[in-house]
Amino acid sequence: MKILVTGGAGFIGSHIVDAYIEAGHRVIVVDDLSTGNPKNLNQEADFYLMDICSKEIYKLIELEKPEVINHQAAQISVPLSTRDPYFDAHVNILGTINILKAALKSGVRRFIFSSTGGAVYGNSGGEIFTEDSPENPESPYALSKLSSEGYIKLLSMGKFSYAILRYANVYGPRQIPHGEAGVVAIFSIGFIEEKPITIYTYDDMERGMVRDYVFVKDVAKANLLATLRDDNLQLNISTGEGTDTLSLLEKLMEVSGKKIPYNFAPPRPGDIRYSIISPERAKEKLGWVPETNLKEGLRTTFQYFLNRA
Repeated sequence: MKILVTGGAGFIGSHIVDAYIEAGHRVIVVDDLSTGNPKNLNQEADFYLMDICSKEIYKLIELEKPEVINHQAAQISVPLSTRDPYFDAHVNILGTINILKAALKSGVRRFIFSSTGGAVYGNSGGEIFTEDSPENPESPYALSKLSSEGYIKLLSMGKFSYAILRYANVYGPRQIPHGEAGVVAIFSIGFIEEKPITIYTYDDMERGMVRDYVFVKDVAKANLLATLRDDNLQLNISTGEGTDTLSLLEKLMEVSGKKIPYNFAPPRPGDIRYSIISPERAKEKLGWVPETNLKEGLRTTFQYFLNRA
């Protein structure tokens, strides 16, 4: 199968490319390398340096005619989206529409989209969100992802099938210190450089905000399984388990064998208190379950950053 992956030199996208190639598919990677890293590129993939908002990618998709498009490229920073909502919408909404237009014209069979369960549902207050929970985006980033979901559902009708995957907070090797789960990369680098750690939280949350952390290789497997289907899907890709930020830091201390000072700071614009989402429908529809526990995933991630230091 010929699959085009946008953002395929990025953190999550590159792991998805690896999973596709390991499964025997031909992969075309499109990335402008604004946040992606050439070192992440799989040498067996065809690579095009290209902006998803450009006319060139439109022409490329028409020329290559991939059977599947996996759209991972995005502006991923919640704080940046609040500072510059125009840029966030330009990349995340208009970029997605540009890819969709090309998909419609080139006869794509299936469209995979990386959305956000970690932000689109908003603050859970301790509740575990399912796909039937109401959306309550609290940042331009979350709103741009939700808007893109709507365009995919509307424009795909009768043309191609789709899978919208709402990721929890993805972490793992190749992560950059930005985006919803960037805290794991930030903490790992802080441990190695022996710099104090800042935990952003609300005054009434003594151990920090709560997130659902899912390992990147498990996310890549979910993408592979979703690609092989033909039905329209909207699924949470998550663990269903919440971890507060101080517990995350303590687990990193354990796997690294290091102690490091930390302090608390007020939340940043767009930060939500609790975000835990259920993976049960992904298990039902894809047979997918998260296989990597948090401690194991943190050990692998920390070792990756240690080897790069």
